[in-house]
Amino acid sequence: MSYINLRGHQIWSVQYKPRFKILNKTNEKVLLLHGGLSSTEDWDYTILPAIKRTHHVYGYDRSAHGRTKVREGYYHFEFQRDEAIAYLEDVVKEPAHLIGWSDGGIIALYIAIARPDLVKSIIVIGANYHHDCGASHDPETIEIKDEDLKEFIDRTGQEPKLLEEIVRKAYQVWSTEPRLTHDDLCKIQSPALILAGDDEPFTSEHTFSLYEAIENARLAIVPGTSHFVVKEKPELVQVLINDFYNNLDFPMTKWPNRRREITDQMIGDI
Repeated sequence: MSYINLRGHQIWSVQYKPRFKILNKTNEKVLLLHGGLSSTEDWDYTILPAIKRTHHVYGYDRSAHGRTKVREGYYHFEFQRDEAIAYLEDVVKEPAHLIGWSDGGIIALYIAIARPDLVKSIIVIGANYHHDCGASHDPETIEIKDEDLKEFIDRTGQEPKLLEEIVRKAYQVWSTEPRLTHDDLCKIQSPALILAGDDEPFTSEHTFSLYEAIENARLAIVPGTSHFVVKEKPELVQVLINDFYNNLDFPMTKWPNRRREITDQMIGDI
């Protein structure tokens, strides 16, 4: 765990290398993408048990998040997409599996659309693809807790007043971004797992439309959980991740409905 220079900016970066190769496993690379106003260390521990023995795991704190300081433009999703692409190109240095929670899931979608050559698969957890999703982000409700302020100072050494500016800009961006369309999502060809709680801040219909737009997607709704599904039921989330990685081939079910046309085509090609 250390700071690295990513194209002129100091980024907090972490890696978890498997201690040994597991039989029939390739130790492929996974990039963790944390949520908005969060950090890698705020959630990596919920996911690592599923992948740390079988994959080479990377994570980093985006600009103005966690231990990484601010820089101009940090609050827009396209900026965060480009930062992630730079990390994949310069640090990971090969196509990777992406696991993103909340804003991190949105960024995973953006990357899969813009740079499919860098993506082996995506797991999108508790993420919306458009700001018009039923969620509400009112900047007037912002309240900075003392423990959050202390953590911000301890991690970054930046001026305390900067935290409110970061939070306020995040709320403003969430009111107008992301702006992905159904046509954008249809461009995603990598295997995808769309995972969400059954009580997310956005509508279930929004999650369903995300799943249905991506041809090679699977859907998992975890009962009795919220936007913090990764912390509320981490063991179940880990099982779902392992199940996804155990077979990334297009799902060939016994009674296809949504996948019928593609399944018939694949059978016809055999």
